[in-house]
Amino acid sequence: MKWLRYWWPALIWALVISGFSTGIFTSTNSSHYIIPILRFFLPHTSAETLDFLHHIIRKCGHLTEYFILSMLILRGIRAGEKGLYLRWALVTILIVACYAALDEYHQSFVPGRTAAVGDVLIDTSGGVAAQIVASLFVLLGKAREMRHKDEKNAAGTIPTNTA
Repeated sequence: MKWLRYWWPALIWALVISGFSTGIFTSTNSSHYIIPILRFFLPHTSAETLDFLHHIIRKCGHLTEYFILSMLILRGIRAGEKGLYLRWALVTILIVACYAALDEYHQSFVPGRTAAVGDVLIDTSGGVAAQIVASLFVLLGKAREMRHKDEKNAAGTIPTNTA
């Protein structure tokens, strides 16, 4: 059951995403909450612009959901190992893309929801973005580690003035 230690967050988050794919989170239902908030902050904005902003917010939600899923899947794949390998990132992106496609397929059966290839692309983009961010963190960590090691070596080789 050691694998569960690393994978449980991704599994729980996948369930959360599935919950967002139900009829409760249709565009019509979310507009009852998001549009009034937008109208509060942007009181003179046209209805068309508010609808557009609502659409953008929902798509950003897709991107964010799958960004998080991608990070959690990477955590499961790494299983406590340090570093980052290209194959880990590629497998993670593949899993994210497959889950996004499965999620959209599920939505095609939910009243008030529709399946959209564009959403799969947005979701997968969130997964790719997460892997880029993870790679940057690993690279920055390695650079910091090398700089620290160089500073330590330089400090050890400085001659001391005993005069």
